[in-house]
Amino acid sequence: MDLDLRKLRYFVAVAEHRHFGRAAAQLFIAQPVLSRQIRAFEQELQCDLLVRTTRRVELTAAGKQLYEEGQGILATVSAAVRRVHDVERGIQRLVVAFSPGLHVADALRAFTSRHPDVETDVVPALWWEQDAPLRDGRAQVGYLRRPFDESGLRTVPIGHEPRVACMPAAHPLASRQELTSADLDGERMLDVPKRRRASLEEKFELIASGHGIALVPLSVVRCYSRPDLAHLPVTDAPEVQRCLAVLADRREKLLRDFLEIATATLRTG
Repeated sequence: MDLDLRKLRYFVAVAEHRHFGRAAAQLFIAQPVLSRQIRAFEQELQCDLLVRTTRRVELTAAGKQLYEEGQGILATVSAAVRRVHDVERGIQRLVVAFSPGLHVADALRAFTSRHPDVETDVVPALWWEQDAPLRDGRAQVGYLRRPFDESGLRTVPIGHEPRVACMPAAHPLASRQELTSADLDGERMLDVPKRRRASLEEKFELIASGHGIALVPLSVVRCYSRPDLAHLPVTDAPEVQRCLAVLADRREKLLRDFLEIATATLRTG
């Protein structure tokens, strides 16, 4: 069976909004048309994707899986179409994926000063699948934090950063200057592996509402600073390593030049 990308795009919009009306408005189509397209999509796939109620829709188990897969499929197709257009127009483009809190702007500026004819762009790397933009073709290079799946990748270490304990500002430990791992014994720690699909915004919202404490890279909490959260250094917590990553078989001169420039820029940044 061929996958209908238009219907997949419609489904992803409904899954994001959990509402047919808002999804239809985003897609600039009538709500009845969207409903018929989703019904047809379910029939083509021979499985239910949504549970419809009078106020909103929820995803079935199959729908959740397709939503996860579908976002990557649509991103890959979009990147492929852009590359085709770039070739047709004679455009050279370098796309860099970056993990939350890591800043690659200085490296891009330095690269552009030496390669003004090359278009540059960035894409976010989600914390639970940092390597995905490299593998699906959305980016040629990533500025990432370990750990991630390094199979088939070549990495260049850039530096380390500390992890800090992020907690509600009213937490009894929040008045301390620093902590050790022993200070966190008995505290409820957010179990990241069980919340793979949680965004960082959701993670910090859970922390602020008292659901637990999380060890987070310092650069991340600086980007998500809010008055109802506190973060303290944990003196004996292992640091997080930052690195540049590319597919091992990619050896283009453009990539080699960026890696050289980015390594020098980011290690001193």
